[in-house]
Amino acid sequence: MSRPLFVLLAALALVLATPARSARAADTTVPPELTGADIVERPGALLPRDLKLRDQSGQEVELGRYVAGDKPLVLLLAYYECPMLCSLVLNGVLQAMRESDWTAGKEYRTLVVSFDPRDTPKAAREKRANYVEAYGRPVVGDGFDFLVGDERSVRALADAVGFGYRWDETAKQYAHAAGAFVFTPDGRLSRTLYGITFPQKNFNLALREAGSGQVGSAWDRVLLFCFHYDPDARGYVLATQRLMKASGAASVALLGLWLIRFWRMERSRTRARANKAS
Repeated sequence: MSRPLFVLLAALALVLATPARSARAADTTVPPELTGADIVERPGALLPRDLKLRDQSGQEVELGRYVAGDKPLVLLLAYYECPMLCSLVLNGVLQAMRESDWTAGKEYRTLVVSFDPRDTPKAAREKRANYVEAYGRPVVGDGFDFLVGDERSVRALADAVGFGYRWDETAKQYAHAAGAFVFTPDGRLSRTLYGITFPQKNFNLALREAGSGQVGSAWDRVLLFCFHYDPDARGYVLATQRLMKASGAASVALLGLWLIRFWRMERSRTRARANKAS
C-alpha cells in the first residue's frame, strides 16, 4: 500500500469512529481521493435476500439463508487481498466476538463478503480458516462464513447497506469505508458500527437490540433498557432519562406500598383500641 493512501484510509477510519459532536469542531471534509468511500446510514434497509454469491466451498448461496429468522447477523464488507484497512476491521470485529458471551453460529451469525470480484472461493476459504482458528471457539453451521461474488451482485449489496468503495487506479487497490452492519433476524438493518475497533459494550448491545429480546437472557433485556443508541456518539450510552423515569416510577410504587401498609397498621390499631374501650 502506498503511504499517502494508507494515511488517507486511516484518517477516514478515525473520522468514522469519532463522535459527531467532536467532529463538528473540526474539518470533516472528505479528501477527493476518498470520495464515494464512506458509509451512508440506511436504518431499516433490507438485506437483498435473493442475491446469489459463492461461499468458501464454492457453493452458490442466497443471502437469505443468513437471515433465517432466528439469529441476528453481523455483516462485513472487505476484500481478501486488502493490505491494511480490511484486516483492521476484521480484527476489530474478531476481538469483539471473542470478548462476547454469545457464540457465532449459536446466538448470531457473522458474514464477510468480499467486494473484489477477483477474490475466489479459495481465498475466502483460506481467510475463513485463519479467522475461525483465531476465534478459538467451535463455529456451528453457517455462523462465520466468507463469501465472494461478481461486481454487480456485491455492488448491489454494498448499495443496500450504504457501504461506499471504489477502485483507485493509481494505487491499484480499493478505497473503502470502515464499519460493520448488524441485521435483525428477519433481515432489517438495525445498527451500523463505525471504525476499526468495536467496544464490547457496543457490539453486545447491537446484537441484543437486533435480536429484539428474542435472543439472550432477561439480563440482556435489562441492559437494553439501561442503554440506548446515540447517533451523535455513534454508540450506546446510558439512557439517563429512561432510568430517571424508571427510578421515579419505582419510588412512587414503593411509597404507595409503604402508605398502604401504614394505613392497614393504623386501621388495625384503631380497631384494637375500639375493642379495648368497649
